[in-house]
Amino acid sequence: MSLALVQSRSLVGLSAVAVTVEVHLANGLPSFGLVGLADVEVKEARERVRCALQTAGLDFPHNKRITVNLAPADLPKDSGRFDLPIALGILAASGQIRGEALAEYEFAGELSLSGELRPVRGALAMAQAMRSAGLRTRLVLPPGSAEEAALVPGAEVWRARHLLDVVRQFAPPPEAPGGAAGAPALPGMPSGGDSAPQVAEPANDDGWCRLVAARQRARPSYPDLRDVRGQAAARRALEIAAAGGHSLLLVGPPGSGKSMLAQRLAGLLPELDDEEALDSAALASLAGRFDPARWGERPTRSPHHSASAVALVGGGSPPRPGEISLAHHGILFLDEMPEFPRTALEALREPLESGRIHIVRAARSAEFPARFQLIAAMNPCPCGYLGSMQRACRCSPDQVARYQGRLSGPLLDRIDLQVEVPALPSEDLLGGPPGEPSESVRVRVLRARETAAQRQGGTNQGLQGVELDRVAALDDSATLFMRRAAARLAFSARATHRCLRVARTIADLEGALAISTAHLAEAIQYRRLGATMGA
Repeated sequence: MSLALVQSRSLVGLSAVAVTVEVHLANGLPSFGLVGLADVEVKEARERVRCALQTAGLDFPHNKRITVNLAPADLPKDSGRFDLPIALGILAASGQIRGEALAEYEFAGELSLSGELRPVRGALAMAQAMRSAGLRTRLVLPPGSAEEAALVPGAEVWRARHLLDVVRQFAPPPEAPGGAAGAPALPGMPSGGDSAPQVAEPANDDGWCRLVAARQRARPSYPDLRDVRGQAAARRALEIAAAGGHSLLLVGPPGSGKSMLAQRLAGLLPELDDEEALDSAALASLAGRFDPARWGERPTRSPHHSASAVALVGGGSPPRPGEISLAHHGILFLDEMPEFPRTALEALREPLESGRIHIVRAARSAEFPARFQLIAAMNPCPCGYLGSMQRACRCSPDQVARYQGRLSGPLLDRIDLQVEVPALPSEDLLGGPPGEPSESVRVRVLRARETAAQRQGGTNQGLQGVELDRVAALDDSATLFMRRAAARLAFSARATHRCLRVARTIADLEGALAISTAHLAEAIQYRRLGATMGA
């Protein structure tokens, strides 16, 4: 057989597109060509595959003209995931393994020079793509990647530690006694002579085995809200943010507890369901950061303020998910928010509204989900003590204006809750009672979220259009109050709608069916910082 077909997949954003690895052997000048819009990493597979086959004691057809095509030809391919399919295609085309048996499998894995298989990115996305397409094909992956893919319900995943583990499963039957000559003997198979190469066996006996999904999880341990003393307004805002999925900006002097509050938000949120956990794990797998021990844990990302726009929203070639996508179904905490590059902050505006990021480049484009909850913290001025009762601010009005102007008006307009976090007096910090524990606050949050889910099928943060008009309907007195407040504070249409969403969440926390004037008043006070900040 001079032509062999092996199935694999290439990553395009969060999608795993089917790729057919075609291997053709022909007479002529010996060569090894690889076509099909392959990146440099893929083209280097020629040397890795050659060395891996030889080290494993398998026959590499040196005297043949080898052509490998990765179809479709217009789809970019990257990384070393095609090493294993290319090696198996060469073995099948040269008759060393049964090529027809490969049709029931898909393969991905990087080869070391010794023939061991190394993990690849996006294994979970590959299994999800096969499930979405309704395929019953088996997936063969290296250790680490196989454990990820096995988390997808219904996936049939096989783990192989070494190239020889795969070869033995598809090796042709040995030569029958007295029969015609069969295929050459493979390492580890019976041989009629002493010329068979002696190759070290893979170290583990379970090199080839089927994995079963193990999605057992325990509730993660989060910092407790009772550690936060005082700060009643900030604690209340944190509870509202957790109940409605709202974004939150904490403004206060250094050491007032802004980061401490933000770190305790995850402990107030409900656990991820299986579909959300799969989406989160698939994105982490794309970035090569998936940890099976953290399966089902709500992601929390806190990038340093030196992060670039590409690191924050994603990009590169090929496009990779950024911090906002890695925080999908979780929390993105931006400490010292004005210190981030302005281009990076402005890039958050569209994802905050749409929950997705579409990265477009000249050669390719990709779309990643980014339904995250933004929690940001900042000082009120460069020195940090504007308005403080303990220390005097040494910043000039121009310095304060320039510092606060690093956050644009359109970005602030998209942040639902904006709260001041003042410095605590020493007597409150050292002698005050502990705060309410996270568990009791979480009970109220879950109850409010359940109310919203039964009413509209999601959190209040996602309310829009006709649905918002229905869910956040106001009586005559509340409507008049909202109109006057919006006119006096110069609210945009977006700010007005966000106030209604926050008021709906406050009403849900109280168990109220309708939004009252008191609910609106509390929601409006969380927007007042935006009237004096931004440029």
